[in-house]
Amino acid sequence: MIRTYKFLMRPTVGQAIALRGMLADHCSLYNGALQERRDAYRHASKTSVTYGQQSAQLKDIRAFDPERQGRWSFSSQQATLRRLDKAFAAFFRRAKAGGEAGLSPVFGA
Repeated sequence: MIRTYKFLMRPTVGQAIALRGMLADHCSLYNGALQERRDAYRHASKTSVTYGQQSAQLKDIRAFDPERQGRWSFSSQQATLRRLDKAFAAFFRRAKAGGEAGLSPVFGA
């Protein structure tokens, strides 16, 4: 049996600002990694970039931009890259199955 717990968050003003900043920085990381994958596929004769390669670059990214990327936990950034990798895997799985690769079965209409 799987149990789930829900917690109501009531952040203070300062915490809400920090959470918005974290979301923005993780979005920036996700979009940058997505762009890297797209560019590699388009320009490098259909080469793919893996999660392992992008995760290995995190140390350099954090050193290059300590104001935005260096202040968040390394594991949360790895989770963001894993989420991107999972989205890519689902996209190609749907494309291979002959379905509409751009639409998720949950959200597609």
